[in-house]
Parts: sequence; structure tokens; C-alpha cells
Amino acid sequence: MLPRPLTPSGRSAQPPGSRKRPAKFTSAPPRRGKGLTVMLTRKHLLASDSRGQSLVETALMIPLLLLLILNAVNVGYFFLVTLNLTSAARNGIEYAIQGSSTPTNGALPSATGTTASTVSYLIYQEMTGALHAPGGVQVQVCSVNLGSTGSGSNATSNCQTCTNSGCSGGTTGSGSPVPDSDPESASGFALNRVDVTYNFNTLVPATPFNLIVASFPTCSSSGGAVSCTFVRHAEMRAMGS
Repeated sequence: MLPRPLTPSGRSAQPPGSRKRPAKFTSAPPRRGKGLTVMLTRKHLLASDSRGQSLVETALMIPLLLLLILNAVNVGYFFLVTLNLTSAARNGIEYAIQGSSTPTNGALPSATGTTASTVSYLIYQEMTGALHAPGGVQVQVCSVNLGSTGSGSNATSNCQTCTNSGCSGGTTGSGSPVPDSDPESASGFALNRVDVTYNFNTLVPATPFNLIVASFPTCSSSGGAVSCTFVRHAEMRAMGS
């Protein structure tokens, strides 16, 4: 066997057609140093502290959120009732004045009663969506249909008062509040009047949830409960008799 020729560096040359095998390198797994272990431990502790901090913040915020939300509920219901009662009084008086001078040429509708053709029934139907305590509603209807009191420029329509249970206890007379006399009552004109009074408690009775409503002049607080009294009225000249 002939010896392999030497290269200028003194190493034997590779025979023709042979391939040089790459050197194999083995790498050992990286070791975790002490600093890396401390860093991972600290990161785990910080994550645990963050979860605990979130729970504490949630526990502190829930009472505040409930305070804001339930106060908003009571204020919203307050304005709902205000708008509903105003609308009921206006619609009631518009119906109460429709008499012989209207295109229908009919008589003035009955002031009170339990049938759909009476003024008091219409008013109660208008307030159905906002009544939280139906027993606290009082309706007074003053109409020429009930007659009048006085004469000349001091003539006023008679009134009858009803509650949600009916008008059997109502009385006919000058009324309270007393209706105004028409500026032209001496010429035979008269004013019809509708008064709606509603006394109710707020939806959420606890004192902390009525901080805003309790400050309104129409509301008062007693024993932790807040009650409000609304009074709405409307007057219009009767169109005929």
C-alpha cells in the first residue's frame, strides 16, 4: 500500500473521492444560574400579589358601584313618575272639556266613575305604567258636568275626589284645591280642572341609595325610608255643556 502524499502543512491529503466528515459537537443543557432562579421566583411572587390586589380592588369598588347604580334607579323612577303624572293630568283635562261645542256635539263626559267614558278612569289608565303604590293616588276632577258653585264672575265648577279604589267616597262641592274661576265666567264660561296627587316610596328604600332623591323638595326621609308627593294639575275652559 502506497503512502498518502503529504500536504504543505504536513498532513496527509485525503484520497480522491473521499468526503470529510463534519466534526460532531455535543452541547450540554444550559445550567440555571442562581440569578435566573431568583428572577423566576420573584416573577411568580409578583403574579400572586397582582391577583390578590385585583380581588381587593374589586371588593372595594363593588359597594361604590352599587351606590351609584341604585341611586340612578331611584332618580330615574322619580322623573318617570313626574312625566307620567303631568301627561295624565293634561290628557284628562283635554278629555274633560269636550262638550257640545266640539265636532261631536256631545255632552261633557262624566267626571268620575269606573267606566271607560269617565275622566277619572282615563287618568288612572294613563298612570298605570308608573304606579308603584296605586293606593297612594288621589284624583280630583272639577267639571261643569257636576254643576257650579257661586254666580257671575265668581262661579267655579264643582269637584269630586276619587281614589284608586273608586269614587264612592267622593264629595261634590267647591273642591280642594279650589278651582279657579274663568276670566269670562260672567259671560257663561267656566273652567274644568284636574288635580292628581301621588304619594309613594322610592323603589330602593335604603337611605344610602336615596342620597339624591331625598334632597328634592317634594321628598322627605323618615326612619330610613324616603317618600315623595307629586301634585300636578291642569285647567281648561269647558267647550259647551
